[in-house]
Amino acid sequence: MATDYDAPRKTEDDSESIEALKERVPDKLSGSTGDEDSDNPAGFELPGADLSDVDLDVVVLPAQEDEFTCIECFLVKHRTQIDHQTSVGAICTECA
Repeated sequence: MATDYDAPRKTEDDSESIEALKERVPDKLSGSTGDEDSDNPAGFELPGADLSDVDLDVVVLPAQEDEFTCIECFLVKHRTQIDHQTSVGAICTECA
């Protein structure tokens, strides 16, 4: 038997009102909610916040023997990325 899925599904059981359905389903907006919003954690800080009391430990390595600092973009790159040398220093392939 073929079923018409587009036909309305009205039966005698569907005589419940919207109010009766609302009473059966708990309201998601009511009830107790936590103090913290899951989309906005407490540790989130806006840009420009005062971070003067935060200590950062950063290990800075000197340029290795196979690296150079581009005089245009000031990035440390591998020697294979040297495009050409000038009297001031090396220029990488991206800046050339």
